[in-house]
Amino acid sequence: MARKKILIFSLAYHPFVGGAEVAIKEITDRIDPGEFGFHMITSRLDSALPKEEQVGNVLVHRVGWGKKGTSVSKSYGPFFFLTKAFFVPCAALKAVVLHKKYAYDGVWAMMTYMLFPIVLLRLLRVCLPYLLTLQEGDPFQHVFGRIHILPFRPLISWGFRHASAVSAISTYLGAWAKRVGFPGTPRIVPNGVAVGLFSREYPQMSIDMVKNELGKKMGDVFLITTSRLVYKNAIDDVIRALALLLENVHFIVLGEGPEEKKLKHLAETTGVFGRVTFLGHVDYAEIPKYLKASDIFIRPSRSEGMGNSFIEAMAAGLPIVATQEGGIADFLFDEKKNPDKPITGWAVGKNSPEDIARVVRSIMDNQEKVRAVTRTAKELVREKYDWDVVVGDMEVIFEKIATARR
Repeated sequence: MARKKILIFSLAYHPFVGGAEVAIKEITDRIDPGEFGFHMITSRLDSALPKEEQVGNVLVHRVGWGKKGTSVSKSYGPFFFLTKAFFVPCAALKAVVLHKKYAYDGVWAMMTYMLFPIVLLRLLRVCLPYLLTLQEGDPFQHVFGRIHILPFRPLISWGFRHASAVSAISTYLGAWAKRVGFPGTPRIVPNGVAVGLFSREYPQMSIDMVKNELGKKMGDVFLITTSRLVYKNAIDDVIRALALLLENVHFIVLGEGPEEKKLKHLAETTGVFGRVTFLGHVDYAEIPKYLKASDIFIRPSRSEGMGNSFIEAMAAGLPIVATQEGGIADFLFDEKKNPDKPITGWAVGKNSPEDIARVVRSIMDNQEKVRAVTRTAKELVREKYDWDVVVGDMEVIFEKIATARR
């Protein structure tokens, strides 16, 4: 049987890593390259990156222009807004050229915005079956209702109506597909976690080195988050909650984003700057060590499509504190809010530093309960969120796309 070729549209890719980018790499790396080959068209945000590069089982084609040495935090400015806007025509034209050379069997659009190059491709008479994967973390109104999006809303609806398949990483996002016009039934395929990586037991010496790096002393309690520093992730609420907790409670922040300066200023004005450590970007493979050197994972998101970071922390054995906004409700079950389900974490209200502080105190005072909850959470991750489980569902969808009638 001839190998099937799938073209991926993704606005960003390695080394610009978020949940969607991790998902693409974890899925494509696990699929037999003898059955499926993947190409990707993505934005060249960093001009130092090659225009074409093999990354795992994906041949990456970068288009557009960027700035040398650009980081994730620098890619949110006005210059990059224009770069991302021009990505659509650049990507569609590149796809026409590549399709003539490689004859793709189908297309995979990662997130709603990637419908635009597909619609443009159709206007250029390249009609391939396509899968749309919903990975959005922002609220529905932000994705579909912004002023500069509204004129293009009919194109988005057209893209949903003509998709061969739609997958969503949570039931929350799956409902979007029907709301915008997808006539079929969306497949709920959550993002996964590299269980072996995040549940790995490290030598104590390795964890102690991280603790020493962070300045952790006997009796200290470390809260940790791994996330983009953006408003929706509510890092500001954790900083405000820190001011309500004892001075032995610290907050470790892994990640970059446009809110960094604002968050540092907030830490200063609330008097907790010395208890908040901003580590910036940390290599993905090193994140488990920082989780295991900490005590509580926390991200009280204001909106969330799903949130890979939560299930990674669960796999690492940390108690998690979060809201139940959006897709988080699929896996975070709270003792009071979900009395009919096995408890996997602690839920807090949105925009409530007081609630966060209360729950953190409760976790610190109930270690036996914490051990029981984290065991349950780990088991849930192994059963439902291991990438090896997820990839089987995605292979079925890719087969459908690659054999669909054009």
